[in-house]
Amino acid sequence: MRVELLPALTDNYMYLLIDVDTKEAAIVDPVEPIKVVEAVRKHGVKLTTVLTTHHHWDHAGGNEKMLKLMPGLRVYGGDDRVDAITKKVSHSNNLKVGSLNIKCLFTPCHTTGHICYYVTKDKSTEPPAVFTGDTLFVAGCGKFFEGTAEQMHKALIDILGGLPHETRVYCGHEYTVSNLKFARHVEPDNEDIKNKLAWAKEKCSNGEPTIPSTLAEEFTFNPFMRVKEMSVQDHVKQTSSIETMRSLRKEKDSFRVPKE
Repeated sequence: MRVELLPALTDNYMYLLIDVDTKEAAIVDPVEPIKVVEAVRKHGVKLTTVLTTHHHWDHAGGNEKMLKLMPGLRVYGGDDRVDAITKKVSHSNNLKVGSLNIKCLFTPCHTTGHICYYVTKDKSTEPPAVFTGDTLFVAGCGKFFEGTAEQMHKALIDILGGLPHETRVYCGHEYTVSNLKFARHVEPDNEDIKNKLAWAKEKCSNGEPTIPSTLAEEFTFNPFMRVKEMSVQDHVKQTSSIETMRSLRKEKDSFRVPKE
């Protein structure tokens, strides 16, 4: 499989997912359809599928125009509020794009209908990929707009955290530097956080993306994936991982990101 990152708006990412064997492709969250059409032509692929993570305009707002530009696309999503949806999916539904297997993972919290898409290929040596929208970011997670700490705990620790640790994480926004600054605030002595932050700052200063990470990495520097760690629990003065998740999100919602 091949994943082409297509930056959109100010800090969004769209992803062109290509099955190299068949040249069939899917697009994740095509908020800027013209850019998508250009990428499809550039790579010489047949776009068949739109994978929508959630209904917010900066993810689903391009679906209708996408369909006008390329009629006949299948538009998947887990929420009736997703623009131009042709097929509603739920947890563990399986889709195919060429020879790629796509498993839908229901991760409600940021929105009640949020879906992550887990992609594998049979008999392949390359790592799987997961498109996490606004559920899991590099070193962070989405705001709990329509859900609870219990739901985000299940999404991050049980569902996404249960995938193979080499899985590559492709998230919805470039929030890595600010997320790592919060992570550093939570665990000031964590060397993995310091190293990743220095790396991410350099990437961003060169105009390069910090995506993808891997799940294995997230467990080393993402405070929301580290809610079972004593150092993270101590920071918020909690002893359960769910209450730690709740307290962390509340703190991050009002966290002022330092300039450095």
